[in-house]
Formats: sequence, C-alpha cells, structure tokens
Amino acid sequence: MCGILAVFGCVENSQAKRSRIIELSRRLRHRGPDWSGLHCYKDCYLAHQRLAIIDPTSGDQPLYNEDKSIVVTVNGEIYNHEELRLKLKSHTFRTGSDCEVIAHLYEEYGENFVHMLDGMFSFVLLDTRDKSFIAARDAIGITPLYMGWGLDGSTWFASEMKALSDDCERFKSFLPGHIYSSKSGELRRWYNPPWYSECTPSTPYDPLALRAAFEKAVTKRLMTDVPFGVLLSGGLDSSLVAAVASRQMKESKVSNQWGSQLHTFCIGLKGSPDLKAAKEVADYLGTRHHEFTFTVQEGLDALEEVIYHIETYDVTTIRASTPMFLMSRKIKSLGVKMVLSGEGSDEILGGYLYFHKAPNKDEFHQETCRKIKALHLYDCLRANKSTSAWGVEARVPFLDKEFINLAMDIDPEWKMVRPDLGRIEKWVLRNAFDDDEKPYLPKHILYRQKEQFSDGVGYSWIDGLKDHANEHVSDAMLANASFVYPENTPTTKEAYYYRTIFERFFPKNAARSTVPGGPSVACSTAKALEWDEAWLKNPDPSGRAALGVHADAYKEEAKSVSAANNAKSVIGFS
Repeated sequence: MCGILAVFGCVENSQAKRSRIIELSRRLRHRGPDWSGLHCYKDCYLAHQRLAIIDPTSGDQPLYNEDKSIVVTVNGEIYNHEELRLKLKSHTFRTGSDCEVIAHLYEEYGENFVHMLDGMFSFVLLDTRDKSFIAARDAIGITPLYMGWGLDGSTWFASEMKALSDDCERFKSFLPGHIYSSKSGELRRWYNPPWYSECTPSTPYDPLALRAAFEKAVTKRLMTDVPFGVLLSGGLDSSLVAAVASRQMKESKVSNQWGSQLHTFCIGLKGSPDLKAAKEVADYLGTRHHEFTFTVQEGLDALEEVIYHIETYDVTTIRASTPMFLMSRKIKSLGVKMVLSGEGSDEILGGYLYFHKAPNKDEFHQETCRKIKALHLYDCLRANKSTSAWGVEARVPFLDKEFINLAMDIDPEWKMVRPDLGRIEKWVLRNAFDDDEKPYLPKHILYRQKEQFSDGVGYSWIDGLKDHANEHVSDAMLANASFVYPENTPTTKEAYYYRTIFERFFPKNAARSTVPGGPSVACSTAKALEWDEAWLKNPDPSGRAALGVHADAYKEEAKSVSAANNAKSVIGFS
C-alpha cells in the first residue's frame, strides 16, 4: 500500500503551504516508506508516500501522461495494467508501474474509465489543462480514502484521516465504488453490479465455475516484484488462498524473490487454535511456515498505537486488528512487502455463524449484500491499515470483482446452512474445492468450522481485553456514557475504553462520525438481530455470542464431511 494526499483550491500558495503539505503527508509514511513525491500546480498539491511493489526502480509517484498535463497519485494495484496498455498503444509510458495506466486512460477516455480498472485502488487525478480533478475508490473499498473540506474553500483527499483531521473543518469516508468530479461537484457511483439491488438471484450453483473464478482471483494477485507470502490462520478461507497460491507457484513457476516455495505466516497466543490449525495446513501444503506468538500484555501495550493506525473505535475491529498489527511488524522484519489474505469470504457466502439462523434465502441474500456494502468500514479497514502500519500490503482475492459477481449470482438457497443435507456455512466454497483426484486440502480442514480471527488467536485474548477495560472504566463512567459520548454511545466498558483512546487522537465530530454504530451479534448487521429474539435482548459483537450456534454446529461438522460426498453426486460434481 501507499499513502496519498491531495489538496485543491488553497487560498495560500507559498513555501509555508508546501511545507505544511509535506508535513501532513509524512503522517502517512508508514504506508509507503520507500519514497516520497510531491507535485505542485498553482493552488493544487498531490503528494505520495510510496511502497514499491511493482517496478521499484522507476515507479515513483505522482505519475504523469506524456506532456505532464495529467497528474495522478495512486494507492493500490491495477492487476490488468498490461491488458490496458494494449488499448493505449498510441501512448508512451514513462515507467513500468501498473498505476501509470490511469493517467493515460483518463487522457483517452475522460472520466468514464474507472470501470475498466481491475484491482484495488484509491486515486486522485489533476487535469492541469482546465484545473479540474477527479477522485475514485475501488468497488468494495479495499483501499482507504477520505475526503475533507477546509475553511478556505479547499478540497482535500487522503488515505487516512490523520492527514486531514487538523486542517479540515469536516471530512468523511469516501464511498467505495464511487467517483468524485470537480466539474460536476458530485459524487456518483461507478460500480453497479446486479447484486447491489439486493434482489434474490436464481442462477444454479456451478462448483467448477466458482473454483475457477477463485483460482483466477488468487493468480492475478501474485503480480509482484518483491517477496510475498500468505496470512494463514488455518481456517477455510486463508487455507484455500494458500493452497491455490502454492499450487500456482509450483505449476506455473510464478516469480518470487524467495523461490518457488510459498511462505505463510500465522500469529496467536501460545497454544491457540489458529497456531495449531495453520501448522497443520502449512505441513500439508509444504509451505515455509512462520509462526509468531504474542502475550495478552503485549497486545494490551499495543492498543493505543493500533487505534491510532486503524482509526476506529469499533470493538470487533480493534480485537482482530491488534494481533494482525503485531504480525505485520514481524512480517516486515523478514523483508516481506506483500501478503495475500482471506477477508471477504464470510460476507459473500454467509460464513458467519449467525447465518445459521437466517429464516429464508431472501433474508440470507440481503444480509450478504449489506455485509459487502459495509466491508470498507470493518474487515477491509482492518486488513489494510493493520498491515500498512508497517509498510506491508494486503491483497484479498475473495474481493475480486469477477468472483464477487459470480458468487453473488448463485441462488442463495445453495448457500444456506442445511444440516440435513450435510451443509455447514460456506458449503458452496468447500464443495467447489472438494476434489478427490487432486485434493487442495484434507477433508477435515476443508470442512473445519468458522473461527472468528479474534477468537482463533486465543480465547484468553478477548477475556484479557475485557478485564483490562474493567480496570480502567468505572461503573459511574459507563453510566454517564450517553452524556460524554452522545453519538454512538458505548454500551460496554471495553467499548468505552477504546472510545477514550480514539477521542484523544481524533477529537473532532467528523472523525467519530466515520465509525459505524448500532447493535450486532457475532458480526451481524442490526437488521439480522431480528432473526432471533434472544439476540434483540442481548446483542454482543463477539464471535462466541452466536448463542449456541457455535457449539451446536460443531456437532454437525462430522456429519457434514461424510454427507458432502453424497451431496457432490446430487449436483453432478465429480
């Protein structure tokens, strides 16, 4: 990942302003420690902090078209940049950077080119010919972007709000799948997939097509000129990412600075479920596995720094971000700049345990749509900012546009949990990779039940956080929470504790408004609480709060593995 900052329409245009932009851009240097760039044009500034992944020697930013009339600063990766270059044969490219195509696409097609990009990105582009500018964010919001406004009438954009919070009167999260144009002064949605309407699809389940789409998504994300690896928790999603990447490296000789053996990484408390499961998967796949441990105290000591970097006070996000933050530092120490991760599968396929209670396929599908639309506020934010804090880039194959479109077009009846048919959560994905002739994973791993990351690193991690919060937040403090924090009022001592830290770093109303609120159980949306009366009475964000679903589902797991073989013949899969 990189860090971008852009400012347009500054009243002051002086050396002092330039110095201030540089100072604010430095707040993003953790995202891109390899080089810094700044382009000034009259009252416009585009700054960049680079993490060099593609073309490390010549891809410094900002990037330009041939005559430098188009200037762009980008955070992200464009996986189809070589294909796009073929459409731009009349253009001369200055670098081998995948992001340079953006400047030339704009010159060729104007504002209506964003849908052509296949990747994760946030960018700001200045057209010096008329001093107009655009900003855009990828379909799901894998990369972060904020938009702000100064009292002098200036418009700001930045990868993280720490670069905006002091100089902008107001700022907000830039919506995923949208583009802003200074010509119209409007934010409009460029990403318009069929599932966005939340209408229930009816396409039959095709396991081979689902498998092929995911393999393609993983393969395109192996595009890199630096050492990389896979974050491996031992759960289904990360195990499949590792299995496909490992197989691709062996069969296609994908270039890796470390050779043909895939490197995998895992973190947990000593003896945690994730460490054990990840080691088993790594041994099966034959990866070079790196196992990191942390103590509860080390996690607690890192909390303030974690909240500063991830810029949220959401409880589940902070719980999961802390071990990921600690692991990323270890990964960076090994010289790794890019990792693949398994985020997104649970939202697309209904993998969270509360989906067991979905009353029908329509509500199941609508909840997956709501979850995907909110990913930029939760798992995407966590995965991006926890790794970027140490100059590591996380790529997420499950959030590939083609994979999402195919998976969200499946009749949700196939995704629903059906113990009578041997289907646990994410059965459509498990079944798609259940290949007896050339196994991707052992069956007991392929059908292992969902374990929430913050729980999987060790159950005592959550308990330790709660105990720590209880020591710092009194009953009286929580009783007065609605007066101290009237917006998104914390309802637990743990939430109150995180909020106090967040407010210290980001005291403005605009900052706290970027964080979502509302009741939840086991990562559900507020709407899904209606599925169970007990949840309405006692909402809890913990993955263990599925109120019996976790324990009950484990009883079905053994049945599911044997029943899966019978189910394969029913749908004609061999």
